[in-house]
Amino acid sequence: MKLQTPYYLIDKSALLKNLRVIQRVREQSGAKVLLALKCFATWSVFDLMREYMDGTTSSSLFEVRLGRETFGGETHAYSVAYADHEIDEVVSYADKIIFNSISQFERFAGRADTLSRGLRLNPGVSSSDFDLADPARPFSRLGEWNPEKVAAVVDRLDGFMIHNNCENADFGRFDRLLGQIEERFGALLSRVDWVSLGGGIHFTGEGYPVDAFCERLKAFSQRYGVQVYLEPGEAAVTKSTTLEVTVLDTLNNGKDLAIVDSSTEAHMLDLLIYRQSAKVSPDSGPYRYMICGKSCLAGDIFGEFSFEAPLKPGDRISINDAAGYTMVKKNWFNGVQMPSIVVRELDGSLRCVREFSFEDYKSSLS
Repeated sequence: MKLQTPYYLIDKSALLKNLRVIQRVREQSGAKVLLALKCFATWSVFDLMREYMDGTTSSSLFEVRLGRETFGGETHAYSVAYADHEIDEVVSYADKIIFNSISQFERFAGRADTLSRGLRLNPGVSSSDFDLADPARPFSRLGEWNPEKVAAVVDRLDGFMIHNNCENADFGRFDRLLGQIEERFGALLSRVDWVSLGGGIHFTGEGYPVDAFCERLKAFSQRYGVQVYLEPGEAAVTKSTTLEVTVLDTLNNGKDLAIVDSSTEAHMLDLLIYRQSAKVSPDSGPYRYMICGKSCLAGDIFGEFSFEAPLKPGDRISINDAAGYTMVKKNWFNGVQMPSIVVRELDGSLRCVREFSFEDYKSSLS
């Protein structure tokens, strides 16, 4: 199959490696595992993912509906704030609903009394190295931090959600953070039926001590008598997807530059937000290039990488780790062609599951 770049290429075989670790965690720890749709919501591969996961968790009405209609299993609803006009529809799709604040719980609890109801807690500590993504940053709006206030409503709650890990690949750090959660909220944990520890725990990463992780989760579950949930996003899809691009032009302005038919701002936005470089393998060789996007943004740069031969128009480059927070954030900045979405099936065949046209661009506007 000849495919026109740019396109995201999801490799089911690579995805399966993560899913098998997830299955191992489920079996050894007793935890249930939900896909965080805020990170990855490409439902064309949910046929594989649902075999290894228990359901989905969401951050909005549209996400909870997508989870119910395309993934199935348990469907957890969470939002920083629900609106009056959407709460009934949210409830119609969800199994569990998690409120961000006591005030939201008090406001909507009666309209969600058919569901298992939870509250987000903020322990005031996190693993985030970026203030922008730190749920425990000063004046954070994400969850309730006062145990006394939570105690006043705990008898009307079924569970808690605590999300304070962010790209945390250090089990020791996870263990310490969970201990701090227990110190702050331990008296409340045993009074509910379930506790979600959120996402951001990179337990599918190479060398991660999965056995120790499972033992810690199981001990936590037994100590408080709760069903533990995990909500991986990146951990579920890491190293499963590339962004396939083509070189359009080369030039030198003190450095060798190569312009490709893609854009960081439109197709890998987090590279700009967090000022990170993309990843290209093998990134070796005597020829060094700055790989640049084709939008008019001056800082539309994927990073600097090494190649075995000089780049020229028509050369292909695969940009790694292009699953999490990419397809859910892609946009039509500059009207740059949006990447197609392609799946490499387990038998090696390629399937183009979505292409985007001028009509999609036009219909996204008014």
